[in-house]
This record gives sequence, structure tokens and C-alpha cells, in this order.
Amino acid sequence: MSTGLIIALIVIVAVVVVAAAVLYLRARGPHRGAHLKRRFGPEYDRAVARHDGDAEAAERELAQRVQLHGDLRTRPLEHAERERYEAGWTAAQERFVDSPREAVAEADRLLAELAAARGFPGGGQYEEQLAALSVHHARHVDGYRRVHRVARIRVDGTHGPNGTHGTHGGGAGTEEMREAMVEARALFDELVRPSRHDGGDHRTGPHGTREETAAHGRSPHMPSLLHRRQTKES
Repeated sequence: MSTGLIIALIVIVAVVVVAAAVLYLRARGPHRGAHLKRRFGPEYDRAVARHDGDAEAAERELAQRVQLHGDLRTRPLEHAERERYEAGWTAAQERFVDSPREAVAEADRLLAELAAARGFPGGGQYEEQLAALSVHHARHVDGYRRVHRVARIRVDGTHGPNGTHGTHGGGAGTEEMREAMVEARALFDELVRPSRHDGGDHRTGPHGTREETAAHGRSPHMPSLLHRRQTKES
């Protein structure tokens, strides 16, 4: 076989491989996007917005999160651990009435500690922990993001580590902190409750079913202090 024929065959094979790859990626792209939308829900939209509307860039980021953290196996909490975290969150809610800033900071710390206890990245690795949580708790992870952002805003109104401003150029307002605490509690509840894999009853509690609890916006273990709007400005 001549050298020219060999080269021609190599070129033909290369063209066929490239064409097949292009067709595969075109067919896979929309399917992957739809899958990621279903998996991440509102987190998908946040990723697209963060990439200035570039859905492909957002999907690459989300797919990388799944690749890195999709196989993470959570660790069940011991009963004593669960009670300690629930008591800590209740105390933070009660503290919010008189010291909202300190309460938000405590909620941020509790979520980071609880997530680490469940097996998510810990040791101050906030971004990695958030990414892992978004893979397994996509519908509630933004509550953690919000409470962390608010907790990091300084009282004097300077930028925190993520470059955010407080309300009216100053620190975060009481209402903003209250909303962050309320939203963050949804993730806290997801992490602290026994799951079916833990062998606990994740469906019912003293106030009825889990679905009924969610509909009323409160945890069966915690008072609804943060739904009271009569808080003191810090």
C-alpha cells in the first residue's frame, strides 16, 4: 500500500471521527441541559445568570459539580448530635429578636458545621461545601448562600469577601437578615432530619406529616420566631 493511500485513509478516518463527535455532542447537549435543569431547578437559573446568560458555560459548571460531588455519601447523625444542632438553631432564632447580626452569624456557623458533620466538605471550604450541597440539596442551598453572604457583610458597610453591599450601602438590614434566616432554615431542616436511609421516620413529627410541616413553613422541632416581623433593629 502506497504512502499516499495510507495518508488518505488516515484523513478519511479522522474526518469520520470528528463528524461523529460533533453529531454526538449536538445530540447530547440539549439532553444534558434538560437533565441539569431538572436536577438543579432554581440553582440552574442562578448558574446561567452568573455566567451572563451563557447556558453552555453554566451547564459545564453544574456538570463538573455533579462529577466531583455526585457520589458523595452522607453520614447519618447520632440522636444526640441531632438534638444539639436543633437546640443550637432554636437558640439562634430566639437570639435574633435582640441581636440579629449575631444570630445570623451563628446560623451560618451552624450550617457549615452541620453540613460537615453529614459528610460534606468542611474545614472552612465554603465554596466547595456549597457546590457539594447544591448537587444534593439544590432547591434549598441558596438559603445557605444568602445567610453566609449576609453574615459576612460588615456593619460599616464595606464589602465582604464576595464583594456584596449591605442594605442602603450599610450593613444588612434586619428584614434582609430575617429573610436569610428563614430561607436558610429549609436547608437546615433537610440536613438535620433523619432520612429514609438513616432508618429514621422522616415523614411524621409532632405537628403532622413532613409535607404539612413544609406547607406551614416551620420545623416540628423549632418555634416560628423568625416569622414575627416585630424585631428590633440592630
